[in-house]
Amino acid sequence: MPFVIPVFIPHQGCPHACIFCNQHRISGQGADTPVTPAEVRETISLWLGRRRDRTADEVQVAFYGGSFTGLPRPRQQELLRAVAPFLDSGQVRSIRLSTRPDYIDNERVAFLRAHGVAIVELGVQSLDDRVLAASGRGHQAAHTCRAVEFLRQGGMEIGMQLMLGLPAQSSRSLMRSVKQTAELKPDFVRIYPVLVLRDSKLHALYEKKQYRPLSLNNAVVKAAWMKKYLTARGIRVVRMGLQPGRELEKSLVAGPYHPAFGEMVGARIMLQQTRKLLRGAGKNRRRILSISDRDASLFRGVHSRNIDRLRELGLADRFALVTDRAQPRFTLRIMEAANNEDVTIQLNVGNDKNHQTVTVQQCPRLR
Repeated sequence: MPFVIPVFIPHQGCPHACIFCNQHRISGQGADTPVTPAEVRETISLWLGRRRDRTADEVQVAFYGGSFTGLPRPRQQELLRAVAPFLDSGQVRSIRLSTRPDYIDNERVAFLRAHGVAIVELGVQSLDDRVLAASGRGHQAAHTCRAVEFLRQGGMEIGMQLMLGLPAQSSRSLMRSVKQTAELKPDFVRIYPVLVLRDSKLHALYEKKQYRPLSLNNAVVKAAWMKKYLTARGIRVVRMGLQPGRELEKSLVAGPYHPAFGEMVGARIMLQQTRKLLRGAGKNRRRILSISDRDASLFRGVHSRNIDRLRELGLADRFALVTDRAQPRFTLRIMEAANNEDVTIQLNVGNDKNHQTVTVQQCPRLR
């Protein structure tokens, strides 16, 4: 895993006020106090001082929170040049940033590569034009398809950010977006449930009862399906849920927020696979179930809910649990106590047979 040094530029470079967005509140920074090059250098030096047992080629500087390529070019240059001395010295290997899909073209990609940028995350959110319009995104799905092509031609690592619970987003629409994302083959994806934040446009709709957020359980169910589908196709899901923080929690009005949202999703997937494995093993003999020692909390679930559920299903007495430091994460191994024959299941392999078929259209052309 890379050692990522975050630099926040909340809402800078983006002329749109998306319906769900209030970057200034959740970051604690205002648009009238933009980060300076000196502060960028200070931040990098501070984080480098915290680094322990990591090689230099794992260090990345990340510009988060705004649409970086929408900034005026001189502003982009001053921020990137602040990182340059650390790139030149080898203390930092590369730069990553996030931006809007409609703010990427060949010229921008060439500029970014010339200044040490290697990873670009696109704020895609959805690949349904109706959902994008209802969310005030100001771009179309076709912009995402085109941006991915530009970035891939430029040799960039590509990330995509998706949201669930957007206005006008149905389950079918979400499934189409996820499946089309998989067809675009990004290197990684982040998944965020929509939250109602104070002073956002969505807050006003929520108070008028014109928007109802997902329940926490529904959001976990949908995110678990998204993760399984994407990882089964070789696409890493690197985060699920917003980074917890005091400013975010102060701004939260409603929605499926939990500081351990990602762990809740992982625990649900673990429970699904455990149930499948134990039911397939039959009732007559007790099994030994082995997991990585780093997956113990995922196996138990938040507040041990997975264990409670296994008891309710009559499965808790069918196994004895052991942990193995050498076992890969997110795997389950089941063994017969008598002969040590085992079967290993990779937890992040998806399965669509319980979901309706959704036809995925080719990337639309820009209108």
